[in-house]
Amino acid sequence: MARTQILLASTLYGVATLAAALDAGCLPAADRRLLVVSNNAAVPETTPGPDAAPGFGALRDRFDQVVSWNGAVFPFHPGGWSPRPEDVPLWERHLRSLWDLGADEVSLVVESIQVEPALALVRLFPDAPVEVYADGLMSYGPTRNKLDPLVATRIRALLHLDLVPGLTPLLLTEYGVPPVVVPSEAFSAVLSQLAAAAPPSGVPTGAALLLGQYLSALGILTAREEEHLHLRMLRGVAARGHRTVVFKPHPSAPAHWTRPLEKEAAELGVELRVVDTPVLAEVLFTATRPELVAGCFSTALMTASSLFGLPVARTGTAALLERLTPYQNSNRVPVTLVDALLPPLDDADGAAYPPPGTAGLVSLVRAVGYCMQPSALPGLRDDAVSCLAACPPPLRARYFKRRRLASLALPGGVPARLAFLPRNALARRLVRRARAIRRRVRPA
Repeated sequence: MARTQILLASTLYGVATLAAALDAGCLPAADRRLLVVSNNAAVPETTPGPDAAPGFGALRDRFDQVVSWNGAVFPFHPGGWSPRPEDVPLWERHLRSLWDLGADEVSLVVESIQVEPALALVRLFPDAPVEVYADGLMSYGPTRNKLDPLVATRIRALLHLDLVPGLTPLLLTEYGVPPVVVPSEAFSAVLSQLAAAAPPSGVPTGAALLLGQYLSALGILTAREEEHLHLRMLRGVAARGHRTVVFKPHPSAPAHWTRPLEKEAAELGVELRVVDTPVLAEVLFTATRPELVAGCFSTALMTASSLFGLPVARTGTAALLERLTPYQNSNRVPVTLVDALLPPLDDADGAAYPPPGTAGLVSLVRAVGYCMQPSALPGLRDDAVSCLAACPPPLRARYFKRRRLASLALPGGVPARLAFLPRNALARRLVRRARAIRRRVRPA
């Protein structure tokens, strides 16, 4: 029986990761490889998908065929549609016919397994084994949502780039999924191919590069706050003496966001270039070798530092650590990593403690991961207790919420003089009684 491997990607970064994994032999052998491209933009009809991005042609030959997930599920939006259980057999027959799969044995390679469209595709092929590949820094955090056992038991491996050497991803560890590193050399070679195939960006060599993320679309910042964050980046690199600055906005960000930057650049005497093509930041690293890369918590900051050896700086992470809600927000670990590892661009985002070594970073991430998902990762509780007990108060206050620590009865959750209360039976009974009374008197 023929074996067809279906690989799902929603970004060019994802396609590049898949290409590197294939080049390095990280994926099982297959007779046929089918790349399924999903355009998850809010309005896909007005936003080019990854297969239309500059340089995609350089990666095309890794796959026997490229098809559209949007076209397959039209008129549904890929980010919000999932099949009803009773419709799964019908949809599987439809896709087998549409993609000429016949009776092939199918395996799946998907990103972001906790959400659509990856979860929908996995459900539509209920007998297919699954490999998951990581989308940047989020793989170092815990699994966002509990997975159906019929999905989780089919996952064979988590493929990830070694963006933080010495750190193992927490993603899917509660299901016993082994991590597999995609070699940095293979990924760098793919990026070189993309850079060679992409049209000239017009970006000067050796400039300072600012990375936009469109955080207001995620509800993390308001549009005005994000605009101020970009201005702060510009002022920060100008204060360091950079006179040529390149701004790479998020592909979905509004075009008018660059106007305040252009006005500010003129006042600062800085030449500002805006990248108006949907090129990967990593391609710019390859082609232009920036003197400094600045941003908030983009994965590209870590690729610039760990894979390219470029100087990097962060901005705005202190405010985000305070603002992210709920505590288990999946962006928390990426923000924590960038904040802990990278130097601040200006004094306003500095920290009162030195960057952690490898052991300290592992301890910190495991403690944050446990506080985010304690029911999924109960085995990390002892690590969290040890980390929090040893944490200086400024560090603990930066990365952990006191209310969260108190709810989990962890060190730092209550003042030291009241530390006996979580272990006091009478105090616990009084708290339960007070909560019960509050529920009864709460107005409807």
